[in-house]
Amino acid sequence: MPFGIVAQGHVLGDRVDVADAAAQYTADLKKIAGWGFRGFHRAPDKTGLTDLAEEAGRLALERAGVEPDGLDLVVLAMSDIAEYLYWDPAAATAARLGAHRAQAVLVNQACGAGLLALDAAAGKFALYEDCHTALVVAANRVCDAYWNRMESTTAVCSDGAAAAVLARGHAARRWLGAAVVSDGRYADFFRLEQGGAARPFRGTDAGPRPVASPFSRLEDFFGGDHRAMLAFADTVARRGREVFELACARAGVRAGEVRQVIHLNDNIGAMADLADELGLPLERTNAALAMEHGHLGCADQLFCLERLLADGALAPGDLVALTSTGSGMHWACAIFRV
Repeated sequence: MPFGIVAQGHVLGDRVDVADAAAQYTADLKKIAGWGFRGFHRAPDKTGLTDLAEEAGRLALERAGVEPDGLDLVVLAMSDIAEYLYWDPAAATAARLGAHRAQAVLVNQACGAGLLALDAAAGKFALYEDCHTALVVAANRVCDAYWNRMESTTAVCSDGAAAAVLARGHAARRWLGAAVVSDGRYADFFRLEQGGAARPFRGTDAGPRPVASPFSRLEDFFGGDHRAMLAFADTVARRGREVFELACARAGVRAGEVRQVIHLNDNIGAMADLADELGLPLERTNAALAMEHGHLGCADQLFCLERLLADGALAPGDLVALTSTGSGMHWACAIFRV
């Protein structure tokens, strides 16, 4: 069932210059300089993921002129972990907003969660005729005890949230179709070894070390087989292109018609590789926004879409592809017409 984005809102942590803060996170300053990031956002210590989600969601609702009790669905996407275990942050966010009659859905699948949340909303619109209005919030709050902002992935990680109010039949910023491809053979690639049911925390534990760098994890996962590592990198790029093409086909548009591709806010080299894989100039991606704001986890796509619309970079009728690659592994793409 087609739906459109009525209004959006976002909130960001305090801006920090990458060059000033890099030494707090890594000794490899040359690597960070090569990534191209100029700034990132860091929330105050006592600000949690649901604090960011609530603020962004409230702003989107106000801009849409929608009261919380008018929502049929609230979907919270998150790419790190929430404030507590054995707790539903989606239901908590809905309650804090005052959406007491809406179904609350949690999507927690790393960097792809924001697009999977849109896919979940599309499914609810299609299944239930009385589902008319939804709020999707994508939030990222780095848990610094487990995740190093400049070592645990190939981007500088930021705190923030982006929200969108969706309405059945809304003509502007209209969802046309999507595609998701998953390959669970790589599910162990990002896991934190301690803290789950297999190895729970004990009172005497010092706690786990932060998730290692992706280069160390690649070495461990593939047993030092560099040919297998290169093949994995090729698979990541190829699947990204395939899911983009599949989403375009489902939307009934040609890939060459897409005006803008909004990917996760990766480093400048990865953004250039993506543009090359899709046959686009780098200027038609979100690379400039990525370098200025860092990687907001699963919130990148909604945040960048809002910014590009506000800046006048997109015109009515333009086709936009929101794309992501997330651990699991998941490749996702959603096509919107402005």
